[in-house]
Amino acid sequence: MNLKLKNPLAFFDLETTGTNVSNDRIIEIHIIKMKPNGEHEEKNLRVNPQIPIPEESSLIHGIYDKDVKDLPPFKAIAKELHKFLEGCDLSGFNIIRFDVPMLVEEFLRENIDFDISNRKLVDSQKIFHLMEKRTLSAAYEFYCKKSLEDAHSAEADTRACMEVLFAQVEKYQDRQVVDTKGNPLGTIKGDVNSLHNISSTKMVDLAGRFVFNDQGVEVFNFGKFKNRPILDVLQSEPAYYDWMMRGDFPLDTKRKLTEIRLKSFKYKR
Repeated sequence: MNLKLKNPLAFFDLETTGTNVSNDRIIEIHIIKMKPNGEHEEKNLRVNPQIPIPEESSLIHGIYDKDVKDLPPFKAIAKELHKFLEGCDLSGFNIIRFDVPMLVEEFLRENIDFDISNRKLVDSQKIFHLMEKRTLSAAYEFYCKKSLEDAHSAEADTRACMEVLFAQVEKYQDRQVVDTKGNPLGTIKGDVNSLHNISSTKMVDLAGRFVFNDQGVEVFNFGKFKNRPILDVLQSEPAYYDWMMRGDFPLDTKRKLTEIRLKSFKYKR
């Protein structure tokens, strides 16, 4: 191992009821604690989140309400977990945006200050995105094995986009594509319809403020009503429509919101 440690480094991952740090709860945490001398300890803790586990979350991590109903809550393992992580730096995939905030929030609910100010945070997702660029130039080099000359000129970028798509279709022909939750989006074929289904079937407005959920229902994709059906929110919180229409949202977003709102009037008739 080329990694030199001054403090123990705890690699960890959470399984949770969802992705909302304020409202969702931890179900499981697995930790591999590497010590500076090369030794390591592992710990796996599963708890009862004390709120229902949504089916869409269970389908991802395979943990259902029945699996945790007889387990202790996070409160019962909080002190043990805090002690195990004492003095550790932290590492994982996407931990800075999700796992660390979620863990800190759970500790705070139990009045335990999980101080990260003196801990080093190492996020392998961040390193991945920094090293494997997601720019057109990087895609052109990866798929077409060419350097993009005159990048950011309209003509060069357009030609590169065309060549990248041709190369993608050739490389991934007949490969199934799934989203980050493991849901199938379609199969890559040499036709525009299949590529459209993979690229944009969940999109409602161009800014991405609204998307289709797995049931094909338009839901909010931001804010306090994220993942809630738009029609339900507009019916229970009609003032939210006025707030969005006055807000700094694109005209396309406002148009889509109005179209969805009109559906509610049709349903009432």
